[in-house]
Amino acid sequence: MQNLDYRVLDQAIEWLGQDRVVWLCTVLSTFGSSPREPGSMMVATGKGEHLGSLSGGCVEEDFLERLTAGEYDQPALVVRYGEPGEVARNSRVRLPCGGRLDVLVERLAPDSQNLAHLDVVRAALGGEGDVIRHVLLSEGRIWLENAGPNGPRVQWQAGEEVIRIRVGPVARLILAGYSSVAEACANFALSLGYQVVLCDPREEVTKTMTLPEGVDFLPLLPSLYIASEGACNASTAVVAVTHDPRIDDLAMMAAVKTAAGYIGVMGSRRTSGARAERLRRTGGLSDAEIERIHMPIGLDLGSKTPAEIALAILADLVRVRRGRMPVAG
Repeated sequence: MQNLDYRVLDQAIEWLGQDRVVWLCTVLSTFGSSPREPGSMMVATGKGEHLGSLSGGCVEEDFLERLTAGEYDQPALVVRYGEPGEVARNSRVRLPCGGRLDVLVERLAPDSQNLAHLDVVRAALGGEGDVIRHVLLSEGRIWLENAGPNGPRVQWQAGEEVIRIRVGPVARLILAGYSSVAEACANFALSLGYQVVLCDPREEVTKTMTLPEGVDFLPLLPSLYIASEGACNASTAVVAVTHDPRIDDLAMMAAVKTAAGYIGVMGSRRTSGARAERLRRTGGLSDAEIERIHMPIGLDLGSKTPAEIALAILADLVRVRRGRMPVAG
């Protein structure tokens, strides 16, 4: 597991296990330019050792300087970098373009309760289902509750006492078959932090393909991988964009039997209607299973080129993952 936040939790647990106090920092909200989204984490010790990041460097440098000077001795507080507001302001750091960054800072003692708490959070990030961390600012008290797979990463407004942070499995995109649209989807997905897997057994297609670095390519039928143990969870999206029914239909038939949070296949409305009937008649899918499939896939942006189609698909993935309803047409 190479995800940065997973490694942050690994390091926090290791330091706590060595009987060391740690400071866990979580990005709560951003305004303007920011390289890390809400929910992103960093961990540090009182000596300035750290792993993870909050921004592009200036925030981390200032935070660690203040931490080693003994400034953050409260159990939990919110620090605002950038413009002033109702929470503690850090006046020494100015963010570019009038940006703003709110950061939750938790001081965690090396006790069994904190170790157990972070162990559950790490397991959630590793694929065992979403949880919501609750942090009571006035006391620093923390607790967990199970959650569904979709929703905002952070629920909090300045002045509120309880912060809710959703933690769940790393987003994964399974591309069922190669095409120019699949390649564009892979590029967008990687930039959004997805783990990307592309499956295609067609040597005549894949021998000349070009994939961005970071994509895991498996030369096998996508439906076989989709159906394999551990391939799909609620944070997995299965996308078929080949226009080859031998690839696309089998992938859909396998995907609806899994816990995948997003399932979609490319095609016009007419093609999608024909596919639905085919999946019902020859694939034996129920109406409820067919309803799980986004077809036509993606937001209706009037897309024409492979990059535009990929943009519409990834935008819809983000919409569903964040728990937003589609905009009425």
